[in-house]
Amino acid sequence: MKELFPKNSSSLVKKHLSQALYEKLKNKKTSSGYTLNHAIHSGVTNPDSDIGIYAGDAESYNTFSEIFDLIIADYHLFTQEKHHITDLSYCNLPPLDPENKYIISSRIRVARNLDGFPFTTSISSAQRYQVEQLIIEATKNLPKNLQGEYFQLKDIVNSKTKTLKTNFFPKKGDRFQEAAGITRKFPNSRGVFIAENQKFMVWVNEEDHLRIISMEPGSDLAETFNRLSAAIKILEKNLKFSFSNKYGYLTSCPSNIGISMRASVHIKLPKFNKQQELLYKTAKQYKLQIRGTSGEKSSIENSIFDISNKQRLGISEKNCLTILSKGIQKLIAIENQ
Repeated sequence: MKELFPKNSSSLVKKHLSQALYEKLKNKKTSSGYTLNHAIHSGVTNPDSDIGIYAGDAESYNTFSEIFDLIIADYHLFTQEKHHITDLSYCNLPPLDPENKYIISSRIRVARNLDGFPFTTSISSAQRYQVEQLIIEATKNLPKNLQGEYFQLKDIVNSKTKTLKTNFFPKKGDRFQEAAGITRKFPNSRGVFIAENQKFMVWVNEEDHLRIISMEPGSDLAETFNRLSAAIKILEKNLKFSFSNKYGYLTSCPSNIGISMRASVHIKLPKFNKQQELLYKTAKQYKLQIRGTSGEKSSIENSIFDISNKQRLGISEKNCLTILSKGIQKLIAIENQ
């Protein structure tokens, strides 16, 4: 329904939501009360939205499947014949930059939502608190090498957090998330579990119920992945995650469904920084996503790029990591030349 959206909007939801489809879906709602107007509010409010639609719960992907399917097919280049594949088995890829000449750090995160609860876009305060408590209990079962402490965001200004990096803590969402309802009652029932080694953490009630994160200085993506995989397997024994055989792990934003994994490296590429057209061309060949030094929509500082996988659907976690590794190796080879 084009008149709903700003004229300068180029979001996928504007592209695919026809007048007829809007009329067909506008009176439907999920069991948690989520409607089409709730789903598209962020895209209507923000003309620079890339996608412009959020799910309110797992049910949204069925109730509003006629619009979500179109957007997912467009964004992920996904065909109906494909089905989600999960592979979190042991990875033995060698370090990509053993001399640490280019890669500063490696980071892998996955998003998860608890089955049976609305997503952060439509969750109530009581449900958000319940989700937080369930996750806190689940982290107590992590193995000794991943044991740590949970910090509530409302209490982060205390002696225990002074030695921790500020980027360990989830921040209030941007205007896109705010329009989607994700930042309501912030910072209540939000927090982060941080392992003692500070290489593993779980963000609670950020864009999704969980953002499970593994980090490593240098270029050892395999070590980063294996730590993450071990933690996920333990958490899955105590938490049931929203999952679809067709779309994999379900998330608030349809861009993250599937493996819902973002594996990335902070990499210094001074020569590529002067030839960014070549960088983007090479990255596209390996389905890589390039962000600024501090993440999405940030600038490049000291020639340091944040480079990650773009594909999340129709691919397994290990296969994704293999493609990312080949792409990073190619970029380093060209930078050397």
